[in-house]
Amino acid sequence: MRDRLRPLLAALLCALACGRAFAQAQTQVTMLQPLTKPAGPQLPAVDKRMGEQVVAVPATIGGDAITLQTTIFKPPGNGPFPVLFMNHGKSGGSDAHLQERARYVVLSKQFVRRGYAVVIPMRLGFAGSGGIYVNSHCQAEKNGDDQANSLFFAMQYAMKQPWADQEHVLLAGQSHGGLTAIAAGSHNISGVRGVINFAGGVNSRSKCDWQGALVDAFKAYGARGKVPTLWFYGANDTHFGPKLAADLYAAYTGAGGKAELIAFGPFKSDAHAMVLSPEGVPIWLPETERFLKTIGMPTEIKYAIKE
Repeated sequence: MRDRLRPLLAALLCALACGRAFAQAQTQVTMLQPLTKPAGPQLPAVDKRMGEQVVAVPATIGGDAITLQTTIFKPPGNGPFPVLFMNHGKSGGSDAHLQERARYVVLSKQFVRRGYAVVIPMRLGFAGSGGIYVNSHCQAEKNGDDQANSLFFAMQYAMKQPWADQEHVLLAGQSHGGLTAIAAGSHNISGVRGVINFAGGVNSRSKCDWQGALVDAFKAYGARGKVPTLWFYGANDTHFGPKLAADLYAAYTGAGGKAELIAFGPFKSDAHAMVLSPEGVPIWLPETERFLKTIGMPTEIKYAIKE
């Protein structure tokens, strides 16, 4: 009887640790549907050894059954591979469905070379995902948690796959995706060893104190998050400048969060897009490798992939 109860107890503990949305996502993972072709415009080809595929992950968000357009890069072989969940930002357009499917090819290539599977879900209302994106930028904490809700469905799908190493998981994100990763990491999900925040946040053109709301959000996430985090913010970031980045860091660490801030100075015309550029690799990769070693994640190159 005790052996029969172990899986149920494990699932219950996961639900308590990861939050209601993450627990709800557990019911959806068997319904994964491969896309016959990627939605949206045709994107440039990448090295075949990155094993790119696009899948539609079913999710139920706000009572609506939708699918989340999700890109997966995976090394050759059966694994198990450590898994990086990379979270995308938001472009300035009013309709998030017009946003291009995120791939983060520069970053993904470096991780696949090191034997990682990289999973990049488009969240509710973005690109080929269903639903409508809701602008709640003046409520930054709620916005981050809402974005993490989409991520949880992709996580639950991926971590059920035989190629996924459930004990070696990394969350990361850029811009709005950085906020998503920090919010999701604050749920202290089993197997997640660290979070990398590339210029994370969300701003608003509305007449509200969005900067203050963002500081409060990071304070709340820091108070409940126990996972180590690494942050990258540049001096000429047009969205989140040095003062705001310092305020976010102070709020997060002051509340008890574990974080290291890399203030890397100016980068091209806008440091906000640093992680998207090949020229940004010398900035983030050495610091990331050092961070990965401290949290017990692999860093050695295992596969040859074209630059």
